[in-house]
Amino acid sequence: MQLICQNCGKRYADQELLYHCNHCQEPLEVGEVFVGSIRVGNPLRQNMMDRYSDFFPYLQKTAVCLQEGFTPLFKSSSFAQKLGIQEVLLKNETQNPTWSFKDRGTMVAMNYAIQKGFHQFGTVSTGNMAVSVAAYGAAAGKKTVILVGNDIAKEKLAPIAIYGAQVILVDGEYGNLYQESIRLGWKHGIYFINSDHPLRVEGYKTIAYEICEQTNFNPPDYMIVPTSSGGLLRGIEKGFAEFMAAGFIAKKPKLVCAQAAGCAPIVKAWENDAEKIVCWQNPQTEAHAIANPMPPSGNRVLQILRQEQGFAVAVAEDAILQTQKDLAQNGLFVQPASAVALAAAIKLVKEGLLPRQARIACVLTGSGLKYTSVLSKQQLSYQTCGIEKLEGLLKNL
Repeated sequence: MQLICQNCGKRYADQELLYHCNHCQEPLEVGEVFVGSIRVGNPLRQNMMDRYSDFFPYLQKTAVCLQEGFTPLFKSSSFAQKLGIQEVLLKNETQNPTWSFKDRGTMVAMNYAIQKGFHQFGTVSTGNMAVSVAAYGAAAGKKTVILVGNDIAKEKLAPIAIYGAQVILVDGEYGNLYQESIRLGWKHGIYFINSDHPLRVEGYKTIAYEICEQTNFNPPDYMIVPTSSGGLLRGIEKGFAEFMAAGFIAKKPKLVCAQAAGCAPIVKAWENDAEKIVCWQNPQTEAHAIANPMPPSGNRVLQILRQEQGFAVAVAEDAILQTQKDLAQNGLFVQPASAVALAAAIKLVKEGLLPRQARIACVLTGSGLKYTSVLSKQQLSYQTCGIEKLEGLLKNL
């Protein structure tokens, strides 16, 4: 396996276990697979590595698996009608083992690290990735340490700690904590599986593989991705590219980077036609899961959007919360960050940037059950009554 810098082209052997290029500091990526087949079988009896093993040639075996992946692709006629476009598909990643897409990346990265002889794992996270690494570490019988900012919503701490991980609240800027974790990890033998780790990105490409299969190899025209570090968008783009190279699909979707207006460093750089992102000062959004002020893969995302004729869009807080409520009223309860994708689609249609004949897919990245305190911002109503008055209320339902 080779790690390749997508910016300057420098190549590294996997033994170096790097995240970023030593020359230009941009993120590294595992070399693309150009030839491969899908292992025929019943997905109910396979895991991701069974079905797509040709596209992970560097993984010798699966030491830990929680049956991640194979999530539903929900076709929403109601949202298609509301938006006035041909098709709206919702990739429901809340049905992964720890209720978010992060499990795909954790599974691949942790198995690779175990293969390399590591026994201690860690991550820097605002929530979803923390829970995922803690859960997979527990399943593998490995020690894990989770570093979170001390401003984390307190309701997120217990669901991390329950897995037995060492949880440390750190006072400091998130970007600095990310870099310090990598430095200390190498020094003390802790394998940090952070947001844009090359092997984590590899796990995310399976979302694209599944969408290809679920659409009978006719993928949507646009793929809208809630974006924090940029690793998810990178992985999805790579998945479509590999399946196209292997001959499974004839076209790739255009990618849309969706961010919250209260923390949108990639969108700002995109709108300013800049080559590099700059740190977003004072993030303010309920979409905590994507509130990364200095995305480590932000520059790479800009490159992808330009190469693939995609674009970036930011959505306001009221639109995010309203879309969260709309999704729930269609049976899908997601966290605010997940609602950003569909909120972006609604905005793009209003602005005439999505054609009426478009087929779109939105990634619903994580469950609403992970951040219930935000519901205080929703206008929800409740009723109370004595049992003797219950019939009257039900009769007038």
